[in-house]
Amino acid sequence: MASIADLKSTATQVRRDIVRMVHGVQSGHPGGSLGCTDVVTALYFHSMKHDVHFSMDGKQEDLFFLSNGHISPLYYSVLARAGYFEVKELASFRKINTRLQGHPTTHEHLPGVRIASGSLGQGLSVAVGAALTKKLNQDPHLVFSLHGDGELQEGQIWEAVMFASHNKVDNLISIVDLNGQQIDGPTSKVLSLGNLRSKFEAFDWTVLDMDGNDMDSVVAVLDKAKSMTGNGKPICILMKTEMGKGVDFMEGSHEWHGIAPSDEQLAKALAQLPETLGDY
Repeated sequence: MASIADLKSTATQVRRDIVRMVHGVQSGHPGGSLGCTDVVTALYFHSMKHDVHFSMDGKQEDLFFLSNGHISPLYYSVLARAGYFEVKELASFRKINTRLQGHPTTHEHLPGVRIASGSLGQGLSVAVGAALTKKLNQDPHLVFSLHGDGELQEGQIWEAVMFASHNKVDNLISIVDLNGQQIDGPTSKVLSLGNLRSKFEAFDWTVLDMDGNDMDSVVAVLDKAKSMTGNGKPICILMKTEMGKGVDFMEGSHEWHGIAPSDEQLAKALAQLPETLGDY
């Protein structure tokens, strides 16, 4: 299990990977990827019991489902750094015939990816199904999912929320990235989400809060969430992050949801993200 210092070091390299990958093809989604880097790093290097010798059935291991699949640069970097495939493959991001498509896909047979995601609103339903399967198979491991806050504007999310609590899916931990931004602007202006804590609690979920850009908070809250599973309720973590975290000129702006940095901007970003594990 990695120390906080090691997790921070890994997260810095992952952020470096993200900006390089998106710059390399002038395409992709850096903002949300950078904002969620700490939590996905902590999941794979601290919280989850998972096997890099990948099997689609996921038996006897914890599972992770990325519902907001557009932050694939983050997902691919963490999977590679965790040992699912060679780090050098990150250089193929979004190129012709690559396994590293703009949104994760299953037909490419990339180790670590169990669902095609990025059509927002669907990932929670899949996570609930996987968690129920584990309960039916008497598999004690957990299921984690990650969602964007704008994604919660999708109705299917709330059907899954209701289904999960009704069926006491208490081996599920779902994380919502509350960066307050989506492709068209602030979520408060596009379609306000209201009081999400009250909404999830009204659906009989256990709700925790997390500072998603503070590794100490991330690890502590993930540990707490794991300790609260098995109590008859699914768990939601409302995670505050800043879009573009780690690169000062990207932070807090929806404009970096889906654009790539120029050569000059890449140089500025990399100057703020020292190489810690070796570039691909």
